Amino acid sequence: MDDGWPREDADVPLLRTEVAIERPRRILSRNSSPDIPFDRSINPYRGCEHACVYCFARPSHAFLGLSPGLDFEARIVAKPEAPEYLARELGAKRYVLAPIAIGTNTDPYQPVEARFRIMRSMLEVLRDWRHPVTIVTKGSLIERDIDILAPMAREGLVHVGISLTTLDKALSRRMEPRAPSPERRLAIIQHLTDARVPVRVMVAPIIPGLTDHEMETLLAAAREAGAETASWILLRLPGEVGPIFREWLDGFGEARARKVLARLREMHGGREYDSDWGKRMRGQGVHADLIRSRFRIATRRLGYAEDAPPLRTDLFRRPERDERQLALL
Repeated sequence: MDDGWPREDADVPLLRTEVAIERPRRILSRNSSPDIPFDRSINPYRGCEHACVYCFARPSHAFLGLSPGLDFEARIVAKPEAPEYLARELGAKRYVLAPIAIGTNTDPYQPVEARFRIMRSMLEVLRDWRHPVTIVTKGSLIERDIDILAPMAREGLVHVGISLTTLDKALSRRMEPRAPSPERRLAIIQHLTDARVPVRVMVAPIIPGLTDHEMETLLAAAREAGAETASWILLRLPGEVGPIFREWLDGFGEARARKVLARLREMHGGREYDSDWGKRMRGQGVHADLIRSRFRIATRRLGYAEDAPPLRTDLFRRPERDERQLALL
C-alpha cells in the first residue's frame, strides 16, 4: 500500500513479520476507566508493525512472553475469527448497545491487515447490524474500506480518528519508522472527508521538548485537509515503554534527552509517568496548562467543532439474512 515513503529506503531496516493466530473466547473488551470515553473495544491484532517508539501498548506483548521491543513490531498476533465472534456477541440477548471503539491499543490498519482483512470483515458485520463504531488509526489501508465507511457515515454510525504527531519527515521516520508519512496521513484525512466520513485529528502523543512546538501547525494542516474535530494526548511511558523510549531519545544527544525527560517529570509530579486517572493522558502543572490553553485557542481560531455529533444508536437491528435463517427453523 502507499504509505508515502520511498520503496527503497535504506534508513529503515527490513523486518520479516511473523504472524501467530489467536482464537479468544470473546472479542469485545470491556473497561470502566473514568477518563476513557468508551466502555467496549476491539483490537483485531496484538503488536503493531508501525513500530512507533512511544506506543503505550508495547507492555501488552510482555503478557504473551514476548519482548515489548522488536517482538512487538515483528511478531504479530492476529484474530481472524473476530468477525464471527463479534456477530455472536452482538446477537446475544443480554447485549446492551453502545458504540464500539476499534484501534485503541494497536492499529487495526497496520500492513498485515492487507493479508488478513479482519478489520474489513468486522466493518461488514457492524454495517449489517447498523452498529455505531469509532476507529483510531494512522494506516493508509483505511482508504480501502471507504466503500463501507461512507454509507455508515451517512447514517451517523462511524467516526474516524487519524493520529498525527509531527510534520517533520525526518523525525517521523525515526519515531514511527513503518507508519505512513505525515503527508500521507494528511491525504488520508482528505480522502475520508471527501467521502463525508467525519474525521478527528488526534495530535498524539505530544512529546514536550520534541514535538510540542508543532501543535498549532499540525492542527492547521489537518483542518485544511478536512478534519472537523481535534484532540490531544500527552506522551505516556507505562512499564517497558520508558526504557525503550529513553534509549531512543539518547540518539538526540544528552541535552535534548535531559530536556524532554525533565519536562515530562514536571508534568507528572516528579515522575516520568503518572498512571492516575485524569492525569496520565494530560499531565498537570504549568506546562500542561499551557498546552491546554494553546490547544483551545488554536482549535477555536481554526474553526474546529467542540465535538462530533453523537453516533446513532437507534438503527441497530438484526440483519435480514439472520431473520430468514431463523424463519426456516
